[in-house]
Parts: sequence; C-alpha cells; structure tokens
Amino acid sequence: MSTYTSGNDRSAYPADISPSKSNGSISYNPTPHLIPEGDNAVALEVTGSTATDKLIIIMVGLPATGKTYIAKRICRYITFFHDIPAQIFNSSNYRRKLFGVMPANFFDHSNAEGLAQRTTACNAALDDLVDYMKKDGVRVSVYDATCSTRERRDHVLKKLVDENLHCNKMFVESICEEEEFLEENIRELKLSTPDYHNIDPDDAAKDFNERREQYKAVYEPLDDRDGSYLTVFNYCKFMVNKVRGYLPLKVVHFIMNLHTLPRTFYLSRHGQSEYNDLAKIGGDSGLTKAGLEYARRLANFCKDEISVKTVIDPDTDKEVKKEIPARLWTSTMQRTKETAQFIDHSPLDNLWDNGEKREWLQFRPRARRNLDEIYAGICDGLSYKEIEEQFPDEFARRQKDKLSYRYPRGESYMDVILRLEPLAHELERIREPILIIAHQGIHRILYAYFMGLDRAQAPYISIPLNTVIQLTPHAYGCHEKRISLMQKSELKCSDDGQDEPVTNVSMSESFSKDNVSSLNMSSP
Repeated sequence: MSTYTSGNDRSAYPADISPSKSNGSISYNPTPHLIPEGDNAVALEVTGSTATDKLIIIMVGLPATGKTYIAKRICRYITFFHDIPAQIFNSSNYRRKLFGVMPANFFDHSNAEGLAQRTTACNAALDDLVDYMKKDGVRVSVYDATCSTRERRDHVLKKLVDENLHCNKMFVESICEEEEFLEENIRELKLSTPDYHNIDPDDAAKDFNERREQYKAVYEPLDDRDGSYLTVFNYCKFMVNKVRGYLPLKVVHFIMNLHTLPRTFYLSRHGQSEYNDLAKIGGDSGLTKAGLEYARRLANFCKDEISVKTVIDPDTDKEVKKEIPARLWTSTMQRTKETAQFIDHSPLDNLWDNGEKREWLQFRPRARRNLDEIYAGICDGLSYKEIEEQFPDEFARRQKDKLSYRYPRGESYMDVILRLEPLAHELERIREPILIIAHQGIHRILYAYFMGLDRAQAPYISIPLNTVIQLTPHAYGCHEKRISLMQKSELKCSDDGQDEPVTNVSMSESFSKDNVSSLNMSSP
C-alpha cells in the first residue's frame, strides 16, 4: 500500500518506493491528483463523509426496556467508527433539572400538573435538540424518552416540523417482556439512575414498578401511522417499517446486534514475543520462554476465572462455581496462537435460551485477521530507533499525527478502526464471556470504544504485556479491572520492546484532563 502525497512534494516517499519512473527519472506530472485529506487520507467510511443526511432518532418504550442503553450504544458506535457527531437529549435529565426527583404518582397520566411539567421538560429537551441539529457538521441526535402515547409522539414530530428541520426522523421502540431482561434493566436503573440515588433498594424497586405501571396504562405501540420505525421485541425479534437511507439502515443493522444482558470481555496481548525481546515492531515471531510462561498462566486464568460463574446452590444456599460457555478469539499471527495453545477446549453440555440443549466446545479457537496488528509496511521488523535513523521524515510524521499516520505500504490506526467495525457488531451481540488475544494497537482501539474514549486517544492507551483487562459494559458506561499475571521483573528484558520517544502531541487539544492519567505517553 503506497503513501498518499499532495502536490509535487516527493520527499515523503522513501527512496525505494518513489513514484513511477521513466528512464531513471520521475515521470512528468504537472497536474497531480490531490487528496483533500493530505498525506494520511483515510477511507471515507471512517470520516463520516458518506453520511449525507441528518437523522433524528426518537426512542419509544416503557421504563426498563433498555431505551437509554440503545441510545448510548448508537451514538457511541457512529461517533467512534464513522466520525459522525451525535448527541443524546434525555427527557428525564431535563425533568430532574427543572423539577427535581419525583415519586411514581407524578407520572400518572391523570395528574394534570405532572403531565404539564413533563411536557415542559419534553419541550426543553427538544429545543436543545433543534439547536444542536442546526449546527454545521452535526448529523445525528437521539431524543430519549418514553413517548408512550401517540399524542406525545405527534407533539414531538410537530415540534420538529415547525422548526423547519430537513432531517430524516425514525422511531426506535423497545418492547421488553422477558423477565431476565427486565430484572437486569431494573437492577441497572436502581444502581445508576439519579432518581434513586441513596434510596433503599426495596423502596426504589417498589416506586419504579409503580412508575412503570403508570406508563403501561396508557401505552400505545408504534404502527404504520408513525411512519419510519424499528421495533425491538426482547432483543431477538425486529420489525422494520419504511426505513430508508444509508445512515438509518446502518443504525438498524447495529441495533439488531444489541442486548442488555451482562457480559464480560477479556483483552490480553500475546505473551512476550521474540521481536518484543529484540525491540522490533511487527513481524510474525514466536514466543520467548517468558511468553510461554504467560501462556500457561493465562490458560489457568481461563479455567479458574473466565469460564466459571458464582451462583447460589438452591440445595445448600451456598455460593458455588458453575462452568459456563466461553469464547476465544485470536489474531492470525503466530504469537497470539502460541499464547492460546494451553487453553483447555473441553466440551460442555449447555441449555440455551431457545430451549435447545447441545454440546459447546469451550474456548473454541477462532483466528480473526481483523485482529492482526497494525501492518508497519516497509518498517515491519525494525526497531523505533532504526525507523528514526533510516526514515527520519516518516518517523517525524508519525510523531505528529499518530492516529492518522500510515506506514509506507502499511496501515494506520484509522485503517484498523475500519477493519474492526464488523467485530464491534459481534461483540455487542455476544452474550458469553470472551477472551481476545491480540495486539497492543488492536486492544487500544477496542478499549477506547467500550470505555467511551475519543478515538484520538486510542494510540496512547497503556496496554501492557502479561495483563488481562476485564471490561464489563453496562447501561451507563463500562467497568474496568486489570489483572497482572506476570510481573515485569520476570521478563528477560527491562521493557516489552515497544517503547518509543514521547509523541509530540498537545495534551490540551487532544485529551481531557480526566483521561490523561490513563494514557501511556511512551508507548507506540
């Protein structure tokens, strides 16, 4: 893969990959094809340029059906993977700001004062949404509310029409009747929503269920009169009505992979490789002795922690560990496969949620090329010191813009974001715990996506060797836990062979103060 250049500046090309030559000289090209994005042009798919229309998504559904979770995942997905600005306008936040926390009878539809105040909160949220959508460059907003009656939905649509917004509008309805989903959603709400902060859990559950019944008494599901919509039934059945356009259909496809059940991802780099030991980047080397030792410890961790769940034995009323199905993904590189070689793949009889009982192969290895490390092109197999000496201009360009920089004949972080998008859909869909053994660059992107970080921060996140990063997504964010399986002192070398000079980046421009502490500025 060649490097994009602008104008007649040929200095960006290393000597051995210069443009086409004729009789030993550079071909005459007085009017070159200029790339607007410059030297590090990336696919339009990850810059938002393919989304031509603006889209307003209006959530519909009873409380505890996962509306806010769906709204947050939509915005996170299209912002991170497609660079499309998006924002949520949650009616409950406006209601709390204007009128405070209210008891269940406030939501009684016959409560005229409460209904008027809820309408005021609705209008305040819509006013801000309209102002947001009128900005240049903005493409997506989500109005997050129950919108439980046709009267309220008509009110929302009229408000948007009166503001002369030329946007696509789509309803997304979540209907949840499965007890497993409802219990989990209610548990998350009691733990996370400001309405029940410092409230006794039993009192919170009682009040919330009463509130839900108030909405249920007047609830009117979507139908053809509501126009373009997607209805989600228990996260397993979907009804799509009159949805057209690139971005709306992109959102529909993504939502079809979502669910609100708790699940956990485990991210691990491969064990120390021979190239780590030699301070080389890339390559396809095997593991060192220290790397093999980490592989053995990781296999034990899989057996003792990932593939088991603590449950209450109904006979003894004591906590016991129960084996559960678990997944394993690796890249296609030798070092990740060797890291997975000691993991047990015993069969397990399992009863699935569709009532089917069949055999499951624990940690069935699945090698995914999407998970291969960033390809360093002509720099593959070199150390950072060698890159700086042999290709000083390339080294300087990477220091200037690490996210977009593309190695000559290689890849950039932006290129890798594009190839990781399909796996993001799969990770949203998967319900079993999954161990992903991959590489530093890959895990930086996955970590940034689930932890809600800007993708400009991804190249600077610390993903050390010999460490398992446990991520547990939930409705309002993602919990993180790091487990070190080997100490750095157990490695032959003093570092993991991935250090490079500090990147020249403006902290004030690229990162928020809250996130700086989580970044490792001396890593590639």
